[in-house]
Amino acid sequence: MRERKAWLNGRQRTLVLFLSALIFLGAITLWGQLFAEQAQVTDFSRKDLAPCARYPFGTDWMGRDMFLRTLTGLSMSIRIGLLAAGVSALAAAVLGTAAALGRTMDSAVTWLIDLVMGIPHILLLILISYACGKGFRGVVAGVALTHWTSLARVMRGEVLQLREAPYIKAAKKLGVGEFTLVCRHMLPHLFPQFLVGLILMFPHAILHEASITFLGFGLPPEQPAIGVILSESMKYLVMGKWWLAVFPGLLLVATVMLFDVAGESLRKLLDPGSAHM
Repeated sequence: MRERKAWLNGRQRTLVLFLSALIFLGAITLWGQLFAEQAQVTDFSRKDLAPCARYPFGTDWMGRDMFLRTLTGLSMSIRIGLLAAGVSALAAAVLGTAAALGRTMDSAVTWLIDLVMGIPHILLLILISYACGKGFRGVVAGVALTHWTSLARVMRGEVLQLREAPYIKAAKKLGVGEFTLVCRHMLPHLFPQFLVGLILMFPHAILHEASITFLGFGLPPEQPAIGVILSESMKYLVMGKWWLAVFPGLLLVATVMLFDVAGESLRKLLDPGSAHM
């Protein structure tokens, strides 16, 4: 009874942690959208102000509120991460489950995964983003087309194990087609891995979006993205304006960690045996 109670308490704590992370991330996304116009307002009478009660993150060289700019930039990064990770996870699911359609398809999927993983990740991301015209579309395309390999390998491994399961072999002997077998008998078992992989892909997508934008291959300078904010602030650090980079960087790290917490919590919720650990 005592062990049962501890399991429930652990599961409840995990659920609370998961919901708290989602609520906080949703609030950042919403606030960034609501204050997008105010984040662009310039006022040279308040430029280069250090953090204070009115401006928690200070102001920049154009008098813009860095707190609002950071929220707006994170909101855009989260939206890019959601879109890119969703497309990438869908591609990983399709290619991973395609391995169940026969050895030829499995070999083709394995070859494609090895090909993409054999190219330096950040280089491939920059090339795709630049080829697609940079900007919002280029960043989403670059992140989506380079982040599916790890999840595809996980999905493929699960598919290969399911192919040896007794009920799968029995269904084959009863004449069930390969496509029906995958859709009806395999996909329900693969959904938890897909969902956890999707959420854990978000922090990678956000960090890589910020990285290529920081290097000048992502979003344009006129957009208040986190990569743009950090890139512009580098030239002002030597002048002692540390708040221009420190607070946006810390909030970016906190956002990435929250996505990681949400993914780990979801994994524990989908695996009841580990929810109390």
